[in-house]
Amino acid sequence: MFTGIVEELGELLSRRERPDAARFTISAPVTGSDAQAGDSISVNGVCLTVVDVQDGEFSTDVIGETLRRSSLGAARCGDRLNLERAAKLGDRLGGHLVQGHVDGTGIVLSRTAPQEGAPWELIRFGLPAGLAHYVVEKGSIAVDGVSLTVIEVGGDEFSVGLIPTTQQLTTLGLRRPGELVNLEVDIIAKYVDRMVYGYFPAGPR
Repeated sequence: MFTGIVEELGELLSRRERPDAARFTISAPVTGSDAQAGDSISVNGVCLTVVDVQDGEFSTDVIGETLRRSSLGAARCGDRLNLERAAKLGDRLGGHLVQGHVDGTGIVLSRTAPQEGAPWELIRFGLPAGLAHYVVEKGSIAVDGVSLTVIEVGGDEFSVGLIPTTQQLTTLGLRRPGELVNLEVDIIAKYVDRMVYGYFPAGPR
């Protein structure tokens, strides 16, 4: 379990292809400093298991299912990656409960300053079919593993605000229109949806 508060920007150092999988080696001076084999680290919002650690780097195996269902399938050497270690019991919950289980990929539609000189940006994302009903105004969503508050949602898109700190310390400052991002909707919304589904003839959607 994670909180969506990115600890550092790592770098993909190598990607070795395997049958229906790939092994990533990632530069991680902070998150890799106390990592051990078997630990969980969120990489762009995807919960991955550490298989080897050395000199501020860690390696992880990414299976075909994950490569196909997340933006990690298109990751290349040199790419920057949002990294967060798994939360400990007793840690401050600065963001929201994030599992690291990506629900789908969205696309960056636009990014604009709300007015000239404003110190933050409004960024709009497209939503894949089936996820829109989980996203609500002022609710939480994880984008590339970053906990964000939804400003507006309508149809198949939603918007969030990025303060300068988020732009500087996460990959969201690098994302441009047309690029893919990993999305994880609020786990509470998914459980509520599942529990009430049987009470509606065609489901609650």
